[in-house]
Amino acid sequence: MSTLEMSGMAVRRPLDVQAPQIDVFKRQDRLFHRLTLLFAVLVLAALAGILISLTIEALPTFRAFGAAFLWSDVWSVPDDRFGALISIYGTISTSLIALLIGVPVSFGIALFLTESCPVWLRRPLGTAIELLAGIPSIIYGIWGLFIFAPLFASHVQPWLQSLFGDLPLIGGLVAGPPIGVSILAAGIVLALMVIPFIASVMRDVFETVPPVLKESAYGVGCTTWEVVWNIVLPYTRVGVIGGIMLGLGRALGETMAVTFVIGNANRIATSLFSPGNSIASVLANEFGEADPGLHTSSLFALGLVLFVITFLVLGLSRWLVQRANARQGN
Repeated sequence: MSTLEMSGMAVRRPLDVQAPQIDVFKRQDRLFHRLTLLFAVLVLAALAGILISLTIEALPTFRAFGAAFLWSDVWSVPDDRFGALISIYGTISTSLIALLIGVPVSFGIALFLTESCPVWLRRPLGTAIELLAGIPSIIYGIWGLFIFAPLFASHVQPWLQSLFGDLPLIGGLVAGPPIGVSILAAGIVLALMVIPFIASVMRDVFETVPPVLKESAYGVGCTTWEVVWNIVLPYTRVGVIGGIMLGLGRALGETMAVTFVIGNANRIATSLFSPGNSIASVLANEFGEADPGLHTSSLFALGLVLFVITFLVLGLSRWLVQRANARQGN
């Protein structure tokens, strides 16, 4: 055997030895791909199953009332007449109040933790905020009903009425007896519940900004607010929008805390001090005692409406992110 042939065998032998190991790696990669694909398909199948089951159970209601179910303000169990407008109004109004209060507070918390907080206080304060997200919602509801609502009725509501009650448009929003439980009380409790989620997400995404970008801005004389507004927020806009949408999703679907403090009245509250209802509170109050027929089907229809509202909110958030990216040229 020539020297050339021996050298060729020496070159081919390691490849021959590694070939079985390469086949094992390929099989592992295929298995891993199929396993992760299975997980993704299971999530989509569960989502489709929920949507299909809600639609099937809600069909009798939409056959009986048609699309008018969405804008009817009648909810009468003895008469078998049902409409979703009161619950939709209560859900959206309490969620918007929660966002109007929670987003600025969460932004301030995240800004303080990432830009101004002393190093020794940053970790314990951040941990404390994250722990608030783990408190069960029923605890918020009990606190809201027995502690917050009486204080709100005796101190905050009279003060707001004396301050804004005589104004032409705003006065109607604070009219009514100060009873504590109301649309506004539910919105404030929801704000306390969503602040830990939004603040935690904002803090995490703010910390992903490269320090060199902020240091360069400070080096040319920018203030802290200018750095945050012109550097941090554009860099983290996707994460910020995602955090806000996460908080909005929590507010839209919250059940027990809202049920405790919203008042559970089947009427459209023209005043923020009036009791109202939400989709989640109606489901919590009536599903256990609902009679088979239109009542149960209408509750499933409310669940389907809440599902669609949440889907539209997520779609809106994706559109906002894509529009922001398009403006930045990404």
